Amino acid sequence: MLAPEDEETEASSSTAQPAIELRGVTVARAGRPVWRGANVTIEQGEFVAVLGPNGSGKSTLLDLLLGLLDPAEGSVSVLGGSPGRGEQIGYLPQRHAFDQTTRIRGVDIVRLGLDGTRFGLPLPWQNAHRKKVDGAIDVVGASAYARRPIGECSGGEQQRLLIARTLIGSPKLLLLDEPLDSLDLPNQSSVSALVDRIRRERHMTVLLVAHDVNPLLPYLDRVIYIAGGRVLAGRPEEVITSETLSDLYDSPIEVLHTSDGRLVVVGLPEAPAHHHDRHAHP
Repeated sequence: MLAPEDEETEASSSTAQPAIELRGVTVARAGRPVWRGANVTIEQGEFVAVLGPNGSGKSTLLDLLLGLLDPAEGSVSVLGGSPGRGEQIGYLPQRHAFDQTTRIRGVDIVRLGLDGTRFGLPLPWQNAHRKKVDGAIDVVGASAYARRPIGECSGGEQQRLLIARTLIGSPKLLLLDEPLDSLDLPNQSSVSALVDRIRRERHMTVLLVAHDVNPLLPYLDRVIYIAGGRVLAGRPEEVITSETLSDLYDSPIEVLHTSDGRLVVVGLPEAPAHHHDRHAHP
């Protein structure tokens, strides 16, 4: 029998608005459809990976949720309202690593979460601002190097500082566009675990665009797979299968499970469940 407080929690969770809801959504760029008829529901607090080949429309989904792109058809709800929810969304765009000559300090990169487009004209450095910035840096474990020039930080350290920047406004939803892309495998695993810990501690929803699903697999509630003008959503074991992907691509695809629990997709030039070091040199 549930205790009264448990009954209250169960009732509130059952009536909670989804974090993200797409109903019959078609999106287009330059008058050409990118994908059609998407039906996706992401519950509050879920960790979701967005997968698919280059050019399939993964970043287009983020633009839709940020309110930067209107759907050609269908409806979009974000945190119970219209897309683009201001400080309720923390957004990390796709990027390359900072050049070694970049002298701006990590703490100043994080501070841009307060100043936004006011770079060069920073807000007065008040105690409340300092506490927010230092608190975000502490959450990602970057205090030891946050005052070094960002160009002197490793790829993993840079990514932690950029994630700290997204946390300044205490968002309810994190949208991360390929934050693992420029990292080696150990740092991919470390950053994936960090994002999951932050999600659980702060009760946030996370949508993370990725090429390789394997570092994320221990933490995922759901995946969104975009390919061939279609969008599929479900648990990883439901979506990343030979049958589902073969249907999505209209071509024979085989999903293999290795002995260490990794997934390898055979039959795609760029398979999001198969790691390849695109930054390696021959």
